[in-house]
This record gives sequence, structure tokens and C-alpha cells, in this order.
Amino acid sequence: MSEKKISEIQKEYKETDILELPDFIEEYMNDGRPGVSKIIGVAQKRMEKLRVEQARIEKLKEFENKYWDEYQYIGGIDEVGRGPLAGPVVTACVVLPKDCSILYINDSKKLSAAKRDELYEIIMKEAVSVGIGVVSEARIDEINILQATYEAMRQAIKESSVEPQLLLNDAVTIPEVKIPQVPIIKGDAKSISIGAASIIAKVTRDRMMVEYDSIYPEYHFASNKGYGSAEHIEALKKYGPCPIHRRSFIGNFV
Repeated sequence: MSEKKISEIQKEYKETDILELPDFIEEYMNDGRPGVSKIIGVAQKRMEKLRVEQARIEKLKEFENKYWDEYQYIGGIDEVGRGPLAGPVVTACVVLPKDCSILYINDSKKLSAAKRDELYEIIMKEAVSVGIGVVSEARIDEINILQATYEAMRQAIKESSVEPQLLLNDAVTIPEVKIPQVPIIKGDAKSISIGAASIIAKVTRDRMMVEYDSIYPEYHFASNKGYGSAEHIEALKKYGPCPIHRRSFIGNFV
């Protein structure tokens, strides 16, 4: 039995990094006191959740592992903002290191805003390269949303500090790109690189829309991000379009 009080062991547990939990569990496993056994049980459940997440991430690297022997730099590409009534379409091209082990990467739509923000910082720090493409609502109206999305993707590739040797794309094949491409249906939930790109693109665009909210507060862009929520459509009918509305998208409302 440890000489430490249970309250001290509880405090130590809360301060222990998840990767150091095995040592913590081993140290107190045979303590014998019910209170300590409860703490150990909680720690073991936390370790099991970590094991499950690590296994999920390894599966998420399936496409990357298939090509990493041949290509050093694999870029995952995804877009955010094809459907909104206002604001730009944003894309990201993310090249992750071969030993990448960032946990909790997933399709950005499956993550909370707080988790996306947290992962954004980690990805930006650990990625080999991050390129971002932004195409305005005016350009979307000029060439249509699909072509604007392709344009933003090409821009993201060009903005990458390291040129990808292979591209893993979420469902599309990008025209006018000579780099080999692998389109993956629902790729943001099947590829760690595309998932990372979806997070970078989503956080980037969301932050832009929050800034636009301060300029055009009547449309509530901070909450709806330019999508056609009931509140947004009501404001559009009441005030008419603002400069960042996509004229080709709002014909039914104004």
C-alpha cells in the first residue's frame, strides 16, 4: 500500500499525461484500497479508449501506408463551403509526415468546434506542409461552384511549401493538375491526410465567417457560416444581399 493519501493519488492521476498512464497504473495497481482501485479502474478505461483511438488512426492511414513506400510527400485535399449562400469556398492541401500519429483526426463535420480548433493547431505545427486555397463568392458566381472549388484546390497545392508527389482527394479528380491523384469517396473519413485537410479548411473558413459577422451582423454569419439557415434566409429577405452573398445561389430568396 502506498503511503500517499488517496486524494494525493487522485491529484497525481489528473496531472498524468495519458501516455504515462501505464506507469501510473503499474505503480498503484496493488495498493488494495477501494478508493485507489476506483482511480485505477478509471485510468484503465481511459487507456482502453486510447487504444481504440490509436487503432482507428492506424486504419485511417490505410491509403497513406499503401503509397508511402513509393511517395515521400502525399497531399490530402479537401474543401469546405460548396453549399453556403455567402462567403468563399476554402480548400486545404495537407502533407503529413510518415510517422504521423495525431489522434482524433476525422471528417471535420464529425468533430466539435473546440476539437477542430485544437486539432488545427496541432496539424499546423506537425504537418510537413499546409497549403490553403480561397476563392471568393464573386469568382464562384463567375465560373460556378465546381470550377471555383477546383481553382481553390489548385491554389492550395501551389501554396504548399512542399510539392506533393501524390494527391489523395475527397471524391474528385482535379483538372489541370499533373500530380498523380487518387479520388476517395468520403475520403475525409477514410484518409488521415484528407481528414486533416478538412479540419484546416473548415477552421479557416469558419474564422473568416466570424470576421464577416462583425461587418454584416444582421446575417448572423458567426453562427450559420453563410449556410441557408432559417435565420439567415429571413435576414436575406429583410435586408437583401450583402457584398459576400453568392448572387447565383440566392435567386429564390431575393
